[in-house]
Amino acid sequence: MTHSDVLAKRNVIILILAQAFLGAQMPILFVIGGLAGQSLASNICWATMPISMIVFGSMTTAPWLSQVMQKYGRKVGFIIGIIGGATGAAVCAYGLFTASFGTFLLGSYFSGIYMSAQAFYRFAAADTASDSFRPKAISYVMAGGLASAIIGPQLVKLTSDAYVIPFFGAYIAIIAINLIGSLLFFFLKIPTPEPQDKAAPAGRSRLELLKSPRIAVAIICAMVSYALMNLVMTSTPLAVVGCGFTQNNAADVVMGHVLGMFIPSFFTGHLIVRFGAKKIVALGLVILAIAGIVDLSGITLTNFFLGLILLGIGWNFGFIGATTMLSYAHAPSERGRVQGMNDFLVFGMVTLGSLSSGGLMNCSGGTPVEGWTAVNIAMVPFLLLAGAALVWLMIIDRREGRDKLKSYSA
Repeated sequence: MTHSDVLAKRNVIILILAQAFLGAQMPILFVIGGLAGQSLASNICWATMPISMIVFGSMTTAPWLSQVMQKYGRKVGFIIGIIGGATGAAVCAYGLFTASFGTFLLGSYFSGIYMSAQAFYRFAAADTASDSFRPKAISYVMAGGLASAIIGPQLVKLTSDAYVIPFFGAYIAIIAINLIGSLLFFFLKIPTPEPQDKAAPAGRSRLELLKSPRIAVAIICAMVSYALMNLVMTSTPLAVVGCGFTQNNAADVVMGHVLGMFIPSFFTGHLIVRFGAKKIVALGLVILAIAGIVDLSGITLTNFFLGLILLGIGWNFGFIGATTMLSYAHAPSERGRVQGMNDFLVFGMVTLGSLSSGGLMNCSGGTPVEGWTAVNIAMVPFLLLAGAALVWLMIIDRREGRDKLKSYSA
């Protein structure tokens, strides 16, 4: 690490702590969101709607939150996220208290503001990092999710039944997590981007950015990796409980999944530096496919654990690899535009995935086993899309490499 990475290292440590502590609210929300929704909704097909609203909130927040960070700095954006997370948990708790599904959905939308802000932790890690340290910085911050994978599900076990109203205590815990975790960002030091000189080039428009093969493929791979992970994970608690296991079993499976999401982050950045982002993304897509095969091969707890752990690993390689690809594909002046557009599209696809998850799980067959089968089969076309996009980019890169070689020899 170069001398210029001293500040980057400091920021990475703070962002790791934020990912670990503040990020614990996300496993909590994903474990109990569908179960709470199922208890409140008049139609079980809408059981996963609260999770969909969280992701929808993240999708609609990303474009404007990215611009806020571009103008006022990362710290302001992260504090906005914390306010959203605490507000969302409070509204959800009130929705549970009044047994109002609509109120619960509104709170879930506000929780999506926090989810959107958390997604920018990985970009913030890259802001002050050198080119050589950037993949590792992104990977290390993502690794902070390892602690959240343990803290979140354990808090579910401790708090879900602490009050007469199921899950009420978990949302009170989320409020406390946001209030305490907000203190971390007072130590974050990321310079606010310099205002762009009006005489300087404005950078590419969103349409021009999307026409860049590297940006387009990075976004497609991130969309597919995240959406498929969310599609399957959202249905998991419903599938585990529906197949005769307990709510605590579901929490343990989700914990195993989130561990799979973040443990690889300790070495994903090193793998990207050594083998290149495209190969790591390709490996991630293959592992996602294997996860689906494991899920389809049986409904034992072993199948749930192994399939969901592989799902997490596949997401890690696919999403971190795609994020790294994107970070090298734009100019600094285009940062806010690119990152906001990326997360809008990624979480738009994730919203569709989580909306589809409940319908596929509860309404596509007569039994939970049939619903779980439908969820995993739905992965196939999207894996083919991402794989084809990645092959297309590799062909373009190979062709450009040959053209450069010819120009040098001419």
